[in-house]
Amino acid sequence: MDIKGIPFKKTGYFSDLICDYLEGNPTLDPFYNRKPQLAEFKEQIKEKSNFSLANRQILYTVLKKQYQNSKTSSTTETNILLLKEKSTYTVVTGHQLNLFTGPLYFLYKIITTINLTKTLKRKYPENDFVPIYWMATEDHDFEEINFFNFRGKKLQWNKEASGAVGSLDTNGLQAICDAFSNEMGKSINANKLNEWFKKAYLEHDTLDDATRYLANELFGEYGLVILDGNDPQLKSIFIPYIKKDLLEQKSYKMVDKTTARLEELKGNYGIQVNPREINYFYLVDGVRERIVEQNGRYFVNDTKIQFTKEEILKELMNHPERFSPNVLTRPLYQEVILPNLCYIGGGGELAYWLQLKAMFTEMEVPFPMLLLRNSALVITQKQYEKLDNMNISIADLFLGQSSFINKKIREISNIDIDFTPQKDHLKQQFKGLYELANITDASFLGAVKAQEVKQLKGLDHLEKRLLRAQKRKLEDQVVRMTEIQNQLFPNRSLQERNLNFSELYLEYGERLIPSLMEALDPFAGDFTIIMMD
Repeated sequence: MDIKGIPFKKTGYFSDLICDYLEGNPTLDPFYNRKPQLAEFKEQIKEKSNFSLANRQILYTVLKKQYQNSKTSSTTETNILLLKEKSTYTVVTGHQLNLFTGPLYFLYKIITTINLTKTLKRKYPENDFVPIYWMATEDHDFEEINFFNFRGKKLQWNKEASGAVGSLDTNGLQAICDAFSNEMGKSINANKLNEWFKKAYLEHDTLDDATRYLANELFGEYGLVILDGNDPQLKSIFIPYIKKDLLEQKSYKMVDKTTARLEELKGNYGIQVNPREINYFYLVDGVRERIVEQNGRYFVNDTKIQFTKEEILKELMNHPERFSPNVLTRPLYQEVILPNLCYIGGGGELAYWLQLKAMFTEMEVPFPMLLLRNSALVITQKQYEKLDNMNISIADLFLGQSSFINKKIREISNIDIDFTPQKDHLKQQFKGLYELANITDASFLGAVKAQEVKQLKGLDHLEKRLLRAQKRKLEDQVVRMTEIQNQLFPNRSLQERNLNFSELYLEYGERLIPSLMEALDPFAGDFTIIMMD
């Protein structure tokens, strides 16, 4: 296995906001707590050291209950027990309950989390660090999670669904199982994948139980602890914060101010999410709808459910599990119930976390460190040999397909199809014409400009025609280059956003996850290229 890296900024797949954050742009300093560097964890540990022992006990009790029907590794058992101790801290990543893990980066998120806890233990041996996978059981975006891609096909679970996805029954997944099995064949690795799918989705009644089983099978031996935040005991801890949102709109006010500050910094940053006056859903009987306040009454959107102020506070006290955080308040909930040091997420997730620091300060909750998860491109030995034979670099692959092909055609062509020198020469000639027009009759400057534009466009047009002609002449090379890029960048996007882990598991089997664990360094700072043999 060979491991290389390419700067995130050079991939073209990460926003200016995330690239500036990674580079430590000082204009972003007010929007996070500490830089994601190993030495900075010392102060983060100190800040989180007063985490409630009572809350630790509740967390332990809930986890024991959630794991009561799961086969739990000794490492995970130990980690759950360690959460009761004052010297134990967590590192968290969260993800939706995608069918059969969904895109490949699900693995990268969890591996980054596990590897960071190992690194922290080496640096701070007096403490213990537990990797947590927060299952997003309360999400209701079924269309985002009801499929996975396999060999260019979309295996989709067609089902009428409403409310929180975690409680969805797994009926209807036999058809997906059969289609998946038929596509894979009968190899040893295919049989293992088929076994995982059957046991997860055909032997568990709900999607949250199925997801817990699968994640536990993949990462249980590494001590991963899987947490479902949709629990009445955990939410009882969070009641004071929900109350502030309902009565004072604290989250909205603070996040709205931060969002405005971010928008002022740089026009092309963009904003990931916009806060609402109340940032909670009402969750009951297959319903997860927004809570809206109007003239002192509280309404559950698109239902007939409504409360007075007194009634909704009573409902909160008696049934906190019915109040479901949205994307902006879920991070706060997570940090209140966990002794957490760091959140690991993708670029989009970190972008909305950067909107939240003022809200955390207002709520007097320590803001966690934010670390971009590892991103990777896995290249097989056969693919690497093809790239080498065609003299294609890793950086070439990250270009858009048109730019990639044009660049390579220019490199391998026996004629020079780059008119840059001619264009520069033309601009120099027109520079003299501008000077001449200026000293004779300035009204001719517009005509000179129009002629320059026309002739430069003419050269552009001629260059493109010659390039198209050369592409036809070198059609075989173009086809081979296009094929290899499409293999590694399916749908012209990152492999990790399209491929399901099963395709790599078919190739590498039980050594896949250990190899990824070895290759992915949470502090690498680059997009990782993994060449597997």
